[in-house]
Amino acid sequence: MATPTTKTARQAAIRDVLQTQQIRSQSALSEALADRGLSVTQGTLSRDLVDLGAVRVRDAEGMVYAVPAEGEDGFPARSGEAQAARLSSMSRELLISAEPTENLVVLRTPPGAAQYMASVIDQARVEHVLGTIAGDDTILLIADSTEHAPGVAAQLLGLAG
Repeated sequence: MATPTTKTARQAAIRDVLQTQQIRSQSALSEALADRGLSVTQGTLSRDLVDLGAVRVRDAEGMVYAVPAEGEDGFPARSGEAQAARLSSMSRELLISAEPTENLVVLRTPPGAAQYMASVIDQARVEHVLGTIAGDDTILLIADSTEHAPGVAAQLLGLAG
């Protein structure tokens, strides 16, 4: 396999590894890239992970890196139906609580999962959601009105089961 020489090619290789393998550390990612003939410094790898929007999320065996798939507009290239299924699945796995207040909804996730969950919500383009702001385990979801915030919270909690 030819070694990617551009930043875009390198990041595409990183994205492919993260979407096809359970990567638990940057050293494991570096090894997976080396198997593909790509040598990357730790600093470059860290910057690439930030550029790609990679986050660490908890799975059954610990933390793994995850990166959203990229479409033409920067959002995943998935149908609305696939986006809804992904939102439902991630809500079941990651959503702990949803509390509406005014036009905001405060969502809680396990530690390290808020940015990933916020990205899933943004990509699904949930009706009446203007955007999200995520920390480590908390997401501030901004609804388009005080009337819609409770419904958005209820919808997400419903998906979580």
